[in-house]
Amino acid sequence: MNQRSAWAYFLLAIRGMAMGAVDVIPGVSGGTIALITGIYEELISSIRSLNAALLRMVFKEGIAAAWKKANGSFLLAVVTGILISIFSLAKLLSYLFEHHAMLVWAFFFGLILGSAFYIGARIRTWNATVILFFAAGVATAYYITIATPSTGPDAPWYIFISGAIAFCAMVLPGISGAFILVLLGKYEYMLNAVSELNIPVLLLFGTGGIAGVIAFSNIIGWLFGRYHNATLALLTGFMAGSLNKLWPWKEVISTRVSSSGQVVPVLERSISPFSYTEIYGQDPMLLPVIACILAGLGLILGVMAVQGKSLRNRSVS
Repeated sequence: MNQRSAWAYFLLAIRGMAMGAVDVIPGVSGGTIALITGIYEELISSIRSLNAALLRMVFKEGIAAAWKKANGSFLLAVVTGILISIFSLAKLLSYLFEHHAMLVWAFFFGLILGSAFYIGARIRTWNATVILFFAAGVATAYYITIATPSTGPDAPWYIFISGAIAFCAMVLPGISGAFILVLLGKYEYMLNAVSELNIPVLLLFGTGGIAGVIAFSNIIGWLFGRYHNATLALLTGFMAGSLNKLWPWKEVISTRVSSSGQVVPVLERSISPFSYTEIYGQDPMLLPVIACILAGLGLILGVMAVQGKSLRNRSVS
């Protein structure tokens, strides 16, 4: 990997903070942020290098050689940013969801919609295989958005497995690790563990997560190496299918009482803003919601424009 400046590592940490901030939202994936900010494939490649061969290198060639092989400075910057967000910005996002949920969902809807176009535009050739991968991504992500959450046990093995599955989802654009935890019945449990700094639970969950994400990154890395276009189509499909979860107007089908005594939705379905008014008798805030969708979409289009200009400048030079 190329040597980076201190400023470049700072920007990596900022990207990590964006990943961590959205990873705590059931419905938005940090993998999407990694993909649209251009670090996704390097992230997957770096995670793949965390294996037994790297451990042997530590003893044979030293820590410095292994650190370089694992792209350790890159991983440290990104993971530091993720952890900063989880333990700080997550509280701000929780506040925004509590008081302005519809507008936040609208912004992320526009963000993911734009991201799907952004990644889809990088697919060089569309053929039967690429279309099949895209359809599989859409179907998988959509099914996850309508699946019924379960109530999982608090046993150590289940916490470990939950960490493994959730971390895998965190590196998949369009599939939210937080929402996977909701389906596994462990979202609120892990939020409490973070807020209370329950170290044993966090270590168990994190260990499972590291094991899961290393194994899964090898699969994604293998797919990128052999089926690059099809893999991009799969990731684009994941984002397109997840839009159902991010749709700002929802009808609550069933609820449950959280550990803090609050009534929270369990099952929801997407409805039109006009049906929202009929069902709840409330203002659907059509114009503010559309403005937030356009803001999210515009942010991604801005990123596309900047990166396109950068690529043109490189080709000219």
